[in-house]
Amino acid sequence: MKNVVILGSTGSIGVNALKVLRNLGGWRVLGLAANSKLKALNAQVREVKPAYLSIFDYAAWKEFRTCVPRGVKLLPPGVEGMVELASLKEADVVFSAVTGAVGFAPLLAAIRASKRIALANKEPMVMAGELLMREAERWQARIIPVDSEPSAIFQCLAGVKPGQYDAAVSRVFLTASGGPFYAARGSMAKITPAQALRHPRWNMGPKITVDSSTLMNKGLEAIEIKNFFSLPVSKIEVVIHPQSVVHSGVEFRDGSALAQLSPPDMKLPIQYALTWPDRAPSLSEPLDLFRLSRLDFAQPDFRRFPCLELAFEAARNGGICPAALNAANEVAVERFIAGKLRFTHIPAVVEKVLAACRGGSRERLTLAGAVEADSWARQKAADAADRIRKR
Repeated sequence: MKNVVILGSTGSIGVNALKVLRNLGGWRVLGLAANSKLKALNAQVREVKPAYLSIFDYAAWKEFRTCVPRGVKLLPPGVEGMVELASLKEADVVFSAVTGAVGFAPLLAAIRASKRIALANKEPMVMAGELLMREAERWQARIIPVDSEPSAIFQCLAGVKPGQYDAAVSRVFLTASGGPFYAARGSMAKITPAQALRHPRWNMGPKITVDSSTLMNKGLEAIEIKNFFSLPVSKIEVVIHPQSVVHSGVEFRDGSALAQLSPPDMKLPIQYALTWPDRAPSLSEPLDLFRLSRLDFAQPDFRRFPCLELAFEAARNGGICPAALNAANEVAVERFIAGKLRFTHIPAVVEKVLAACRGGSRERLTLAGAVEADSWARQKAADAADRIRKR
């Protein structure tokens, strides 16, 4: 029996992780962490009976504190509780499915506790992935990607030893569905949050769904893959693939290529991250090649989707730029969802913050510096968003 803690248990990835664990058997859910969805969290507590709970939102934590089930330890609110949960001695696996930079401290704590980590939270890897991978090596922690595209690349590189990826790989094909607007025509300025939150292929949380619609999600994944596999960003090629069947692929230096194919269902990469290096029967529908009428591939339109180009610029510049890019995007997306910015203002805010941080690209990045850059960029992004809104 293995013990797992799930950070972000009430989000779409966390909910699917619990379904996978239920199907696999042989796992005990030691702890759960959620933000503020108490109704969903209560249902999960009744089902899996965790020993530990972490609630990020203080108001929700205060409300839940009055009715903590017997045998459950409620950890402190905020990041402190998640860090404690991620560091539990009894935990064999930490499954991180929180959204945003808030997952940085819990991830670092899990690494320094020498845990095996199933990572769906890409933002810390964007902020300082190269340094986090070094920490993982130092503390003998193992990080397995959960997002479908990094997972696909991880699976394609199964026969290559870590540290030899760059020598073995000539190109990485990072596929993107294109989101809801890739084939759309006309101005994007009038796109509403409701429209941006309707993804044609995937059922995801609001932030990542908007990121998919701007293609920023693919830019963040490019930085994540660069850091995770120690590859130059020049070897990462984004490919629009609207069917979301080919989840990404690798071309090796000898010209051969491998790709990972499956129906668009997050339960499969979630399960692989939990069972790696083994495989087990899954809840996902098998791929039926005879029902696939076509598989389309196209180059991305960097001009129409400037967030993608901004992400690659941040990756090339390095230093604090990826952390600043991520923070600015989080602020802009949050304001767009709240109806306080237009869709086209998202890249405008990010570009202004990147312009302000370009001098910092030559500075040697540290873990503390990435956190400081995140805080600095959030304030810069808020100021830029306020100025744009007043126009």
